[in-house]
Order: sequence, then structure tokens, then C-alpha cells
Amino acid sequence: MSQLSAWDHPEPLALDTAPLPAYGSGSLADLLPTLAAGMGVPGQAAAIAELTPTDRACVFLVDGLGWEQLRAHPDEAPFLNSLLGSSRGGTGRPLTAGYPATTATSLASVGTGLPPGAHGLPGYTVRDPATGALMNQLRWQPYTDPRPWQPYPTVFQLAHDAGVHAAQVSSPAFEHTPLTKVALSGGTFHGRLTGEERMDLAAAQLAAGDRALVYTYYAELDGAGHRYGVASDTWRGQLMYVDRLAQRLAEQLPPRSALYVTADHGMVDVGFDDEHRIDFDTDWELRAGVALLGGEGRARHVYAVPGAANDVLTVWREVLGEQFWVASRDEAIAAGWFGPHVDERVYDRLGDVLAAAHDDVLIIASEREPKESALVGNHGSMTPAEQLVPLLEVRS
Repeated sequence: MSQLSAWDHPEPLALDTAPLPAYGSGSLADLLPTLAAGMGVPGQAAAIAELTPTDRACVFLVDGLGWEQLRAHPDEAPFLNSLLGSSRGGTGRPLTAGYPATTATSLASVGTGLPPGAHGLPGYTVRDPATGALMNQLRWQPYTDPRPWQPYPTVFQLAHDAGVHAAQVSSPAFEHTPLTKVALSGGTFHGRLTGEERMDLAAAQLAAGDRALVYTYYAELDGAGHRYGVASDTWRGQLMYVDRLAQRLAEQLPPRSALYVTADHGMVDVGFDDEHRIDFDTDWELRAGVALLGGEGRARHVYAVPGAANDVLTVWREVLGEQFWVASRDEAIAAGWFGPHVDERVYDRLGDVLAAAHDDVLIIASEREPKESALVGNHGSMTPAEQLVPLLEVRS
């Protein structure tokens, strides 16, 4: 596909070779607006041209199911791989997650229909300009008021206001979280513990209205990848289960419905030697002039002490420039990493310096982030293994 051609460049180290997400035509932020537009929801646009309007749409988001990983495992996921073609009346293509390719950012992009520069969740951890402290946007720690942080209505809210039956079916633990509130609320939330219960209830919610927009979610594939890697038997076992869940839901679709299976990011396994894991906490060059280290190992936000931003940028480029795309905040914004526009309230949440991994390498922080530094599977950057997620369709 033409928008993915930049990934074919042999050594994309310069900023203008970073393969940007397909904002506005083929990113996660374009999916719900396209579906809602087909249901007549005001203010929504059909950005993904090949999707045919449907009265009832269900999005099944599998955390951590990358396009490349899915295609590499046809035996573990025969049903999902069958949707890569048209043998079941569906179509399959990749979307781009958006930058960074991480759960909090991607879920906000899905639910709001906005790129990260607008919805304002531009990383795993980012600096809160009001306090100067790092905020974990997945766990929402330390707590900040969700609505000023992400003030836009979700597509579910807009659909509900337009008379569409909107519902989310997920783990009960997510019902009252700030991330759900700002990214996935609108209509009704239904908590179910097991994957089978979620699939069955999602199908029932689709049938609950003449027009329906339903979202359901499964997280454990991502957890298996982080702990054991995408090359592990545990990960492959989880993929087999996900495949059965998707087929279970597809076989229950009510009339005039479409199921869309997608994900929030892919994943890469990274080795544990010094060549693949650069430890910020023991590297005096990388630490010099840095006040806070945000983001995650493959997509870092670097916050400089006052007056040191240019020096930090220079050093990070010299040390990491062959393995990372390294940009200043303004360079990353101008290049479109976070979308075509960055809201004023979001600007200071971004690092003074941004570092996105090109190679299979991490910037860990063994003392500050011991748990994250020990993960096998990682994600966040703009490589195809992380950025490309499936968009698989089944229609009834």
C-alpha cells in the first residue's frame, strides 16, 4: 500500500524517512468516525473509503495483535487469517496505530476518533505541565481530572446522542477508570469477566437497536507478549483463544451487521544483552541535562532541564541516531508524528526530545522502571511490527 512504502527504506534514520501513521485515511483514529458516518451520525466523516456503511457495527479490539504477528501465525489463527482475503465475504487490510503505538494512546484514538496531538494522550507516561511530574496515562497515576485532560466527546457519545445504540463490553475492572471515561464512554458499559461472555453479549448488544455501535476488548494476548514474547508458546496459545473468540462473535452477528477485528499495536521481542537494551540509569551521556524520562523503551519522551534542550538533542542524536529517529518536539510536530495538529494544551506534554526506535533496541531505565525494563515484548515506535494492526471485516 502506498502509505506504507516508507518502511521499505533500508536505513530510515533521517526524520523525513520515519514512516508516519496514515492519519486521515487509514489509522485507528479513522475507524469509528467512518462507521458512525455510515450510520448518519452528524459531524463524522468516512475516512476509510473501502468500508461499506452498515446499520450495526461491532469493533473487537485485541490488545497487542499486530498485523505482522497475525500473518506469521496462520495455524494458530485460521479464522482470522481467512479474513485476510475474501473467502468469507470479508476484507482484510492493515491500519496504522498512530504514534506512539501504545495502549493508552491507541484506545483514545479509537474512542475519540482523533489523533494523539488532539486527544492529548501522547504516550505511556508524559509530563503533566500543571505539576511537572510524569503521569502514567494507562493507570492514570498520579490522578488528574480526566475531562480537562481529554475534553472532546467520544464517538460513542456522539452516536448515542444521534439515537444510535452505543455500548462497550469489557472487563468489569475497566468500567470506572479515567481512561475509559475519556476514551471509551458513551451509551452503556457492560462488564463481563470471560471472553466468551463478552462475545455473546456484544452480539446481543448489536441486536438491541436498528442502528448499533458496539465495542469489545480482550487484553491477555498483550500481557502474554510482554511477559514471554511473541515467539513464546504462551503467546501462541493466547492467539488461538483469540481466534476462537472472534469466530464465536462472527457466527452470532445479527442481520445487517459488520464485525471489525483490530488492535491497538503490534509487538517486537527485544534481547536482554547490552546491545539491545541501553540503560538510561547507567549512561551518563544520556542522563546529562535530562530532568525526566517519559514514554517507554521504544518511544521516549525526554524532558530537559531548563536551557538544556538543544544539548540533550545533540547528545541523543550522536549516541542513538543510528538506531532511533531522534527529534525535537517541534520537529516531531512539524513532521506529523502526532497527527496534523497538536492542541495547545498538549504541546508541553510532549518531550523536549523524542526518540523512536528503528532497530530492535530499547532505552530501559533499570532503577526507575524495573518492571518495564524486564519485559520481553515491547512496542511504541513506528516500525511495521508495532504500527500495523489488522482491520478484518465480517458482514452478515
